[in-house]
Amino acid sequence: MTTSVQLAHSKPATTRGKARGKARAKARGAAHPAVPAPIADPAPVAPPAPVAALAGRDVPAVALSWGLGEEMNAFETVLWRAEADRSMRSPLLALEQLASAPDWARLLDSHEWLVRAAPRLRQRVVEAPLDLGTPRWSIDPHFDLRFHVWRARLPEGSGWSELLEAAARVALTPFDRARPPWEAVLFEGLPDGRAAYLLKMHHSLTDGLGAVQLLEQLHTRHPEPDQHSAHPPARPTPRSSPLGVLAHQLRNDVSAVPALLRTAGSGALEALSNPAGALRSATRYGSSLRRVLSPLEAVPSPLLADRGVAWRFAALDVPLRDLRAAARAGGGTLHDGYIAALLGGYRRYHAALGHPVDAVPVGIPISVRRPGDPAGGNRITGTRFSAPIGTVDPKARIQQVRELILAARCEPALDTIGLMFPMLARLPGALSTQLVCSITKGNDLQASFVPGGRGDRYLAGAHVERVYPYAPRPGCPAMITLATHRDLACIGVNVDPASFSQPELFTRCLLEGFTEVLALHPGSAAPLARS
Repeated sequence: MTTSVQLAHSKPATTRGKARGKARAKARGAAHPAVPAPIADPAPVAPPAPVAALAGRDVPAVALSWGLGEEMNAFETVLWRAEADRSMRSPLLALEQLASAPDWARLLDSHEWLVRAAPRLRQRVVEAPLDLGTPRWSIDPHFDLRFHVWRARLPEGSGWSELLEAAARVALTPFDRARPPWEAVLFEGLPDGRAAYLLKMHHSLTDGLGAVQLLEQLHTRHPEPDQHSAHPPARPTPRSSPLGVLAHQLRNDVSAVPALLRTAGSGALEALSNPAGALRSATRYGSSLRRVLSPLEAVPSPLLADRGVAWRFAALDVPLRDLRAAARAGGGTLHDGYIAALLGGYRRYHAALGHPVDAVPVGIPISVRRPGDPAGGNRITGTRFSAPIGTVDPKARIQQVRELILAARCEPALDTIGLMFPMLARLPGALSTQLVCSITKGNDLQASFVPGGRGDRYLAGAHVERVYPYAPRPGCPAMITLATHRDLACIGVNVDPASFSQPELFTRCLLEGFTEVLALHPGSAAPLARS
């Protein structure tokens, strides 16, 4: 049963209620430290060096390069416009368990530092008239950190169930599309003096690996405060208007024609110089394209056929070293063992409800990020396959998963869907969303894997004990994501309660699926669900 959780929070009022919000903030006094003044647009300054001293600490190049570029790519454009369909909302979330409540003033100061180091966080999305062309990122002239970083206190006696429900409610609250699409919430009131930090960003800002890169800049490796100096001026970024976005799109389209002609001519000359090789390449790609685009043998499970728009979160802790060792004992990688454990959970859930199935359609993202790529942004493609949930033996299941994923990664036409996005981005948002939905809604499971930090991390002096990732659920019954953190595999489960009529049972089945796999490594610790 779902219960409502009322939150007493200090998020500012809307623009219309700013005066009332300022009066309340003044009345709160010491209980709620003053927040930074809005960031004004600076005069143009020289760009910083690859490593600069911001707020008294060195800033690695990854922070300074996070989210560079003014134009959304086609994938990000489709995600941004898909928000009109409630089932396709695309917030990415990281939920961190903190050993104690961090100092509020210091937490705000850390975010002030971050938005100046990574200008993308001060930029909003500007569309051309009638959504023509590709949106651009533009500085928000009214950027105010108080609208993006706020805190809430859970009711007395709350635990993880109430926290997860509150986090899901924040996740489903639409972004203000006139502001930069991100926010951060500090939840206080957890047992034993603990707190939780929730970072929510629109998927058009970044993929999972980019989110990890950003969090690494927010975290420190020690609890002591940094030696603070004055914040540097924010780096200048151009502003765009809707008509300016349209003009830029037209210029881009015209300038792209010569390059397309040169590419086509080069390809034609290469084919003429080596016709046999060109024919072999075309045949190989054609065969791969047919395999990639062919319908999967597995059909969606009738048990999970219902779809809704609600999100329900669960959080699992799995011993990382044990899971890696168990996967290796089964002949696979950590990722293979993780997917095999999820499939074991699916098998058990279907069996418990009297609807056994042999296979279900599964989708997984595949990162195409390369060393040297700018930090942030989206550099992913995806693949689908018929996943063997009917295989009882976990070792055999790991090997089947490994073969399926290796085969998918080796397809020459792997990024076919990615190649389709430039066309989809030019279509009206409703139509492109419908086309993407027709693919993602056919998956019974989407599963992602994000490598995280290995050592201790601190957020404004508070030790980060766990980090649970929650990815958007694009119309499918479940999106499950694993993030590594120190010696734990932290697993964020995002399910559709309309599809999983018994979500508590599904969580138990997932734990049993991981227990099956961990049994391949004798002496493994038991997985557990946060409650």
